Amino acid sequence: MQKYLVTHSLLSSWLYLLNGNPFEDATTERDPLAEFLQVLRREPTETTEAMQNGIDFEDLVTDIIVGRGDRSSKWWDAAAKIAGELRGAQLQYRASTTLQIGDRRILLYGRLDALKAGTITDIKFSKKYERGKYIDSTQHPMYMRIVPEAQQFTYLISNGVDVWHETYRRDEVPDIVPTVERFFDWLEVSGYMAIYEKHWLAK
Repeated sequence: MQKYLVTHSLLSSWLYLLNGNPFEDATTERDPLAEFLQVLRREPTETTEAMQNGIDFEDLVTDIIVGRGDRSSKWWDAAAKIAGELRGAQLQYRASTTLQIGDRRILLYGRLDALKAGTITDIKFSKKYERGKYIDSTQHPMYMRIVPEAQQFTYLISNGVDVWHETYRRDEVPDIVPTVERFFDWLEVSGYMAIYEKHWLAK
């Protein structure tokens, strides 16, 4: 039987369409439906300044862990603090699990920034942070489902100067399956299922 892929980024794009997305620093007017359809069709997306900052900061953390970081970086101190916490972790760890949703086999897939001693860690770069910012994110429910041995999920958030921790234990993380089921119900009702099946067939 064929499998279809579901990722956190796909669900996040869909929820942004429905609810607005509190997890990004939005500085321009956005078209949620157009953005969702771009993700649904797996079309390349333009890298924004905020996205590039996130990529560059995470790369700096990784470089410090492996011993080749650029000490002249304005983000060095914050990145070094995170690198110290993640030293010895499995970086960019790929994980997946299969679900049966209706008559479809679904492959939940994610690439973790780090996995260490039962803790999944995701690095976020954000201009501002308020406690509980990621509580409604699909990322920690998704990743806790696909890494059953993990006991907690921690977001390590930085603005390049400060570092904040937002941690969720397994017993307080909601099951991702009802969200996935709602997503497929919505695809059917909204007429987008054919687009999904065309572009998200698991290899």
